[in-house]
Amino acid sequence: MSAHIRVGRHAIGPDTPVFVIGEIGINHNGDLQVAKDLIDVAAEAGCDAVKFQKRTPELCVPEEQKNLVRETPWGTMSYMEYRERTEFGQDEYDAIDGYCRERSILWFASCWDLPSVDFVAAFNPPCFKVASATLTDEDLLARLRKHGVPVLLSTGMSTVDEIRQAVASLADTPLALAHTTSTYPCPPDQLNLRMIQTLADEFGIPVGYSGHETGLQASLAAVALGACFVERHITLDRAMWGSDQAASLEPGGLQRLVRDIRIIETAMGDGVKRVYDSELAARAKLRRS
Repeated sequence: MSAHIRVGRHAIGPDTPVFVIGEIGINHNGDLQVAKDLIDVAAEAGCDAVKFQKRTPELCVPEEQKNLVRETPWGTMSYMEYRERTEFGQDEYDAIDGYCRERSILWFASCWDLPSVDFVAAFNPPCFKVASATLTDEDLLARLRKHGVPVLLSTGMSTVDEIRQAVASLADTPLALAHTTSTYPCPPDQLNLRMIQTLADEFGIPVGYSGHETGLQASLAAVALGACFVERHITLDRAMWGSDQAASLEPGGLQRLVRDIRIIETAMGDGVKRVYDSELAARAKLRRS
């Protein structure tokens, strides 16, 4: 395993610029125009990439849930119908791929089943994301390893032993870990940001942070603690319908996040003590010896 990986033209690892990901996920609610608007939000805020989620509903929806009735903005329908209604297919991803190229922003996806891995792989993504829920899916990890594309592995809802097994399963794959807690939104006392350094110390590979909290403070603290990438859900409006909207950042919040990450990067410095030229006048005026 390496202390750095490459995602597109970006190096991810210690002492490199933080790789910022705007997770669109399923916040588009099956509307391609909303997806494009969110790509615009991410590009204009200065994100390096956007991320989607790709599922094959007939494989991912448990049998006992398929016929459950659900109230949605599009009327009453079964859970299976809802999942199909909000899932993008070939035409939508063709449009997303082209639009991201226009906006000069990378895109990739977390894939929840084998056909979804192969579907997204056809677009030559710069990396894949493994969602916390699929960290123990050995068949999925094997398929990702076969494609040889860098992987960002989320570690929420997982034990240390489960993380170790997943890392071993992705041997020889360029790999980075994402510390996260799979609670939406996550209260501060469950964020456990010191795990960023714990994971880096054990595995010796890049470690980032996938935040599901409200606000910006914890994500910025994660950068100060060494997170090599930061991923946050984004939305046009937190009042929109959907399970991930409440833990998402609106456009103004995303702009502030990226701005403040870049300030923190600059402020961290190199740890070498020096007297700056800007201090010399004060030194001459105030020092008595």
